[in-house]
Amino acid sequence: MAKEFTWRGKSEEEIKKLDLAQFSLLVPARQRRTLSRGFTDFQKKLLKRLEAGENNVKTHCRDLVVLPLMIGRTLKIYNGKEYIPVLIASDMVGHYLGEFAHTRKSVSHSAAGIGATRSSKSVSAR
Repeated sequence: MAKEFTWRGKSEEEIKKLDLAQFSLLVPARQRRTLSRGFTDFQKKLLKRLEAGENNVKTHCRDLVVLPLMIGRTLKIYNGKEYIPVLIASDMVGHYLGEFAHTRKSVSHSAAGIGATRSSKSVSAR
């Protein structure tokens, strides 16, 4: 039997019913401070589009806290080069959008190139 998901003692349905004031009491201090300062104009525009029921919304707002109204939506978050589609799940609530669209790739080195010295050709396989 699968264990039911809870976040801070609340089920997914209870999380979706929370208003902003109740939600801000459950998040950590950094997110609570961000929410208490209010939203920027770009964030307000994004939230208005989400409340209208749009899906696959493109955004540059990496500093927006994932709110309960975003659960189940797909947002395309800009990582500096391209838009990364991210399906917002209930366990992402309280995090920032930028945490789910990484700006750096992992480095994968290949063999030494043409003109490499003898010492650089012996790349250790770690």
